[in-house]
Amino acid sequence: MTPPYQIRADYDARTIVVYQAYSPAIADAALRAGRFVAPFSFRRMTWIKPSFTWLMHRSNWARKPGQERVLAVRITREGWEEALSQAVLTTADPAAVAQAAVHVQWDPERSPRGAALNHYSIQVGISRHLIHTFTDEWIVSLTDLTPQIRKASTLIQTGHATKAQRLFPTERTYPMPRTLEDIISPSR
Repeated sequence: MTPPYQIRADYDARTIVVYQAYSPAIADAALRAGRFVAPFSFRRMTWIKPSFTWLMHRSNWARKPGQERVLAVRITREGWEEALSQAVLTTADPAAVAQAAVHVQWDPERSPRGAALNHYSIQVGISRHLIHTFTDEWIVSLTDLTPQIRKASTLIQTGHATKAQRLFPTERTYPMPRTLEDIISPSR
């Protein structure tokens, strides 16, 4: 049985992949530059998600207006863990949340068809106070996943979910340092 609060992600020894959905204008500019640039907003919080299926649910498989393009954002694990070390759960005291550089919330994980599962997926909000560090120091690469997402979505809609899942990134349990678990886990 999957633990209720566990980070599952595509990662290697040095990096972790998080997903974000954007308008074509933001995605195209970012892909050309190899990092986020205008019209990306540096004045508001940006949410990163290591769960591919959760973002597919959130963006309606890259069909929601303003979320038509999905990017795999490969960031350093050092940056990821730095963000988590500054996190405050969104369920904490509102004053603490308002002051936090990073917000963490846990939402029900989703199946490929969008059904809520019995365990949770982490969403990490990087505030405008830390966003330049995220964009300028932590990002290793950006990859446009939109074509494979459209193909996977079509396969799911036509009854070929198993074939679609072959197009999904491989996610496994992320090895969290105990100190970070204590910060981000709602059950502690």
